[in-house]
Amino acid sequence: MSDFRTVTDDFSVSPQIAPGDVATAAAQGFRLIINHRPDGEQPGQPTSAEIEAQARANGLAYVHIPVMGRPTEAQAKATRDAAAAAGGKVLAFCRSGTRSITAWSMGQAQAGDRSPEALVSLGAGAGYDLSGVLGA
Repeated sequence: MSDFRTVTDDFSVSPQIAPGDVATAAAQGFRLIINHRPDGEQPGQPTSAEIEAQARANGLAYVHIPVMGRPTEAQAKATRDAAAAAGGKVLAFCRSGTRSITAWSMGQAQAGDRSPEALVSLGAGAGYDLSGVLGA
């Protein structure tokens, strides 16, 4: 069952999605799925290839930016760049959604798109505490 959490009109995060959730994402108007979860992190999780195949079958773009621990500056930039190029709504996921919202928020802060305080507020609205990550 999908747990898509809206952060902005164009960006949402989710805990681990299943291949069947991709059709739901497409029906909700998402254009891109960003997977921040490394393959093999937990037994039984869908692989990147499985999610990508479903994304492509449902007309969605797909990017895999595996993050272990805190996202690096390069991973944050890659997330921001992918979201900016999506041309519509983006759904990012990892095990809990925390790495996804952290990578996106770091990218937004690095580029000066939003203040740390605004990002902490957006994170809280989606159920994530970013205050320790963004120093706000």
